[in-house]
Amino acid sequence: MPAFHEHDSVVASSAAKIAAALSERLGDLTRSVGDIMVTEINDLRDEQLRHLLHDCVRATIGTVLFGIEHRIPLRQVEPPTAALEHARRLAQRGVSMDALLRGYQLGQKKMINVALHEVAAHNLDPQLSLNVSAQIADATLGYVDWICQRATCTFLDERNRWKQNPHIARASWVHEILSGEPVLNPDAVSLAIRYPLERVHLAAVAWREVSAGRDDLVAIERFVSRLCQSLGTRERPLFIPVDHLTGWAWIPLTPDQSATAIHRVHQFAETQADAPMLALGMPLCGVEGFRRSHAQAQDARIVAVTLGFNAQRVTAADQPGLSMAALLLRGNVAAARAWVGDVLGPLASFTDNDERLRETLRVFLHRGSSFKAAADELRLHPNSVKYRVRRALERRGRPITTDRLDVEVALLLCQWCGPDVLDRG
Repeated sequence: MPAFHEHDSVVASSAAKIAAALSERLGDLTRSVGDIMVTEINDLRDEQLRHLLHDCVRATIGTVLFGIEHRIPLRQVEPPTAALEHARRLAQRGVSMDALLRGYQLGQKKMINVALHEVAAHNLDPQLSLNVSAQIADATLGYVDWICQRATCTFLDERNRWKQNPHIARASWVHEILSGEPVLNPDAVSLAIRYPLERVHLAAVAWREVSAGRDDLVAIERFVSRLCQSLGTRERPLFIPVDHLTGWAWIPLTPDQSATAIHRVHQFAETQADAPMLALGMPLCGVEGFRRSHAQAQDARIVAVTLGFNAQRVTAADQPGLSMAALLLRGNVAAARAWVGDVLGPLASFTDNDERLRETLRVFLHRGSSFKAAADELRLHPNSVKYRVRRALERRGRPITTDRLDVEVALLLCQWCGPDVLDRG
């Protein structure tokens, strides 16, 4: 980063004012940069890491702007904790270092462009404007380059450490099964992973939102073992670590056990103080069932992570509307939010009144457009339902004609994901 000499004081002062102005828009800038990163880089779209990515982007931008505003020398800058933790989690999940570095490059480019527009908006003298733009660009490049170096070192150290994990060999077999390639000898693969593939499988994703200590994975694996015992299975579950807070699991069931398995998981988790967050697939049979149940569990996890602190302890794929919500969210939340806004118009606003109107309209449509049936479910008078439905359509700005399916899906998405897909104004 360039030194701040006396004759640069006007430039430095102007740059500081620009940085301070951008700091006031840190939330919007963070969302803008984060949306670009998840849109352009598939490996950064993992919903469970979305909040950590947001924290990483916010902390990195905030560090850069703080450094420019207060003229802090590069050697005194400490990389944000969130940036280093994000690098560790990507390494644990086998994401390439190219994805990590490209994320910083895209963020850097977006941030410099925003800064240049901010400089132009201040109507500075042309030469001063040029000098300020150059100083902000140089400072940003310097800070981001330094943070990238530290994040890269953290990434490589964590990747080397993770490769020494004793679960790696089994994980390699599991990833090969999940790839969709034919499993020519299920018995041999079952022996290799020490888990019976020719069973009914209940797949789960188990995770902690906040670390409780160094043995998080051990605690999660022990919980899965106790859960397996509570279901009455005679064989051990398969557990594959994903990162230090997340694991994939498969529980082998008999056909008789599968009918009530999801309900019993709910019951067991509610009684365990140390229960992690759980996302479940449906109990399905054989190699294809192993894959499909896992895919369903991943869908349930996408929705649960989007719900955040509003999520239940157990989110299962058998819940109505979940698969459709996950399908829309899997691309990216920003795209889902835009689509919901297009379909529902002002009805997608983040207000208590619109929430009541959306819920009434959702139940009304789900009940075959019957005011009486909707009133019974909502415990309202039929006239109250009629009024709310009419107000909901007024808020939407148009009647429901050929786009009924879109409206129902958008309402389900609002029900599942709440604030993340609503217009906060």
